[in-house]
Amino acid sequence: MPDGYSEMMTARLENYYCLAALGSRLICGMKWVRCSCLLIILPLLAVSCVSVPEAAPPPGRYEFHQTQMGVPFRIVLYAPSQNSAQGAAAAAFKRVKQLNDIMTDYDSDSELSRLSQTSGQDQAVPVSPDLWLVLARAQELAQRSQGAFDVTVGPYVNLWRFARSQGKLPDPARLAKARLAVGYAKMQLDPTHHTVKLLAPNMRLDLGGIAKGYAVDQALKCLSRLGIASALVSGGGDMAVSGPPPGKAGWRIELPPLDASNAPPARFVILSQAGISTSGDLFQRLEINGVRYSHIIDPRTGVGLTDHSLVTVIAPDDFTADGLTKVMSVLEPKAALRFIAKTPDVAVRIVRKPADKIEAYESKGFRKYYE
Repeated sequence: MPDGYSEMMTARLENYYCLAALGSRLICGMKWVRCSCLLIILPLLAVSCVSVPEAAPPPGRYEFHQTQMGVPFRIVLYAPSQNSAQGAAAAAFKRVKQLNDIMTDYDSDSELSRLSQTSGQDQAVPVSPDLWLVLARAQELAQRSQGAFDVTVGPYVNLWRFARSQGKLPDPARLAKARLAVGYAKMQLDPTHHTVKLLAPNMRLDLGGIAKGYAVDQALKCLSRLGIASALVSGGGDMAVSGPPPGKAGWRIELPPLDASNAPPARFVILSQAGISTSGDLFQRLEINGVRYSHIIDPRTGVGLTDHSLVTVIAPDDFTADGLTKVMSVLEPKAALRFIAKTPDVAVRIVRKPADKIEAYESKGFRKYYE
């Protein structure tokens, strides 16, 4: 609108103006100048007055894969260019590797392993911020579940790893000895100084039930800090997503079916800004005399689960979902549903075959995620 137009109208047309019609009666590149009671149009440069910026190209879809934490990690993201996508993915994978170097129990020189090596020595060991966050969350979950989740389960895990490699059950005497070094009450955390003390000799911490969820979330946060608003990060059975892909309501995620005849078919959920974790004995298990023992161990007994189950938890983040899948697997289904009912913004789906009959359970809020 020309300068002075509103003023002319409110002055009841006391001044007159001239409008030179050009082509479609639209004047571009003109300047209004008031001279007494007359407005004169002075031509400016003979160029267009409208500058239409070029529309930015839509972000492209890019996918990256690496093996991290002993499992395939996958990143799918939307970015304006290949270079920006590669740089963001490389930074996210670097963050996952950093966390693995801290929390793996396979490396005797990792921070977690060095902490385990102080067990029974009455040492309060300062730990890094990342390790502290994971141990504090693990201990909180252990206390709330009364031991259905417990990262001090390492001595049991080592026995079952060996058992799977040998194709036979762990020796009962070794299990009984390991039991002396297991129990969340034997790990003391000092929230003021961020120190950890392992009270019993031969304790070994195992973060396999929660560390990947934390790493997946951290990778996603890394992408977000680098300007990636729509991404998916998965590692094994753990996954987290940020904003949905362009033009979509959310990410379409498949819930795999239980590998049993007459099991409920695969379903799909639509997720945005959420974490989803699935645990079960689909790939890691030991079968002895027709009994299927899961790699998921009940910390209260030291024995692998035998109910042949597949548990999926949806939560605001994968750190939360990862730990809860283990609790939901260990607890009986009805107890698991009661537990989830007291956990805000979390939903669970449990499919299991404890004998010949398939059972399926869902918490109240799970159905809203279905496609």
